Amino acid sequence: MKKILVTGAAGFIGFHLCQQLINLGFKIVGLDNLNNYYDVGLKFDRLQKLGIEKQDASYYNHICFSQKYSNFEFIQLKLEDRVHLPKLFQKYQFDQVCNLAAQAGVRYSIENPEVYADSNISGFLNVLECMRHHQVKKLVFASSSSVYGNNDKVPFAETDNVNEPISVYAATKKANELLAHTYSHLYGIQCIGLRFFTVYGPWGRPDMAIFLFTDAILNNRPIKVFNRGNLSRDFTYIDDIIEGVVKTIQHDMPNSARYGIYNMGNSKPVALKNFIEAIEKTTQKKARKEMLPMQPGDVLTTWADTTKLQKDFNYQATTSVEKGIEKFVAWYTTYYKL
Repeated sequence: MKKILVTGAAGFIGFHLCQQLINLGFKIVGLDNLNNYYDVGLKFDRLQKLGIEKQDASYYNHICFSQKYSNFEFIQLKLEDRVHLPKLFQKYQFDQVCNLAAQAGVRYSIENPEVYADSNISGFLNVLECMRHHQVKKLVFASSSSVYGNNDKVPFAETDNVNEPISVYAATKKANELLAHTYSHLYGIQCIGLRFFTVYGPWGRPDMAIFLFTDAILNNRPIKVFNRGNLSRDFTYIDDIIEGVVKTIQHDMPNSARYGIYNMGNSKPVALKNFIEAIEKTTQKKARKEMLPMQPGDVLTTWADTTKLQKDFNYQATTSVEKGIEKFVAWYTTYYKL
């Protein structure tokens, strides 16, 4: 049974990934720092679905055993902890690492850049150092479509220029890609970076558009529409993302490659106004729109060229935005008892 460390395990994508890897029979150790960037209660509820109780997970550097799954354990720990993270690697001797932990949020990164440097850069470097010293030879890690900035060429391809990030968050993700390349070259670690494109779905983050819009519409509050709705996003449903991540965990890159960057998206950008209309249709309520200017750090469009991922890992997103929104709204109304 392969042992995999999944960082960001109480996060949106990390939670879903842990659930799938548990079901596939892997031995999973989940790690998360449980910060309060958004409602910590949502993180604890995700962990509870994985069999981890809040009273256990609340203690720092404490191994928690799942009450539902014999092949899942959890620890609250910071990636940048240079004392306890190496000890965790020593204890478990992981076969692989999937690093999904990061301080998220484009706009918040402009207000609090130090937090992003600590978690996204120092933390990521600490993971690589632990892998080097404990001979862990494969890393799958989360990058972001934000690295493309305001690239005029669409769809975005992995060969496009990503040297002009327009947010601190994007800069930290580009730094992760560079660090991974360096460690892959120096120490033979297979590093697969995944540039996620606007992931959404049940158990999603409260700061993401679909959550903010659905919450406001159902509670009769106005929604903030930036750039007067003249934005488009390659919204990608969580199940499609998890399918792709699992494939990169289960299979190596072709031709014994040691380093690769892949776009992971739906490849079908949707105008923001159309996205809002789909939520209105599902909720059967009309949105009250507050039209606002473009926000610093935002990009006009995202659109993934996933040809490389299709070729190397047989990846193909299949969930339409309409179906994905229906599933999210169904979860939201159940979770919040509306």
